[in-house]
Amino acid sequence: MRRQAICIAAVAAVVALAPAGRGVIAADHLDAPTRTDAAVDPTPDIPADIADVYAWHTATKVIIAVSFAGPGPAARPATYDRDVLYTINIANGPVKTKPSFAIKYRFGVDRSGGTPRYGVQVTGAPGTSGAITGPVETRLEKDGVIARAGLFDDPFIFDLQGFRATRSSGVLQFNNQRDFFAGTNLTVFIIEIPRDRIENEDNPIGIWATSARFGGNL
Repeated sequence: MRRQAICIAAVAAVVALAPAGRGVIAADHLDAPTRTDAAVDPTPDIPADIADVYAWHTATKVIIAVSFAGPGPAARPATYDRDVLYTINIANGPVKTKPSFAIKYRFGVDRSGGTPRYGVQVTGAPGTSGAITGPVETRLEKDGVIARAGLFDDPFIFDLQGFRATRSSGVLQFNNQRDFFAGTNLTVFIIEIPRDRIENEDNPIGIWATSARFGGNL
């Protein structure tokens, strides 16, 4: 199985690394619904369900965060599935759907000590020599790139109740005091990359994420 989340605003399909410093974000929970939505599939593939892709930059670095496997209650632990491969695609050429860089990450578990210890492996980060590996919930750094995977509070703010009421009635019923995602958690992968390794003169940068399950249907 392969599915993807693309940073979008309205119908935009790229995140612009523009001088104004503006970015776009998007929620993509339960997509594709036939594989990740319990209302459609009684055995949803929660680990492969990308929730959000966030990207922003400073004068010297680009930060990308991909959340998945949620939202869930605060008491639920993070989700690390060794059979799911996640990819962050970055396009800095004229074609924003053709990746210039493909940063891949996946999880594994070490049971040698009796207590399972989860770790993450990151490959393809621009400017790195070899993989970035280490335990989750830990700041990992190699060749100027910083990565971390772990459990985080869901940063997305949205009135899902108002959205559903608006969709069914055709009348706007949003309430900015309601946040469906308040108090929920997600598993998140974050990577920080020196900006000069990604930018390409004044070309906008396209960023999107995909997940693929080993042994699934492409």
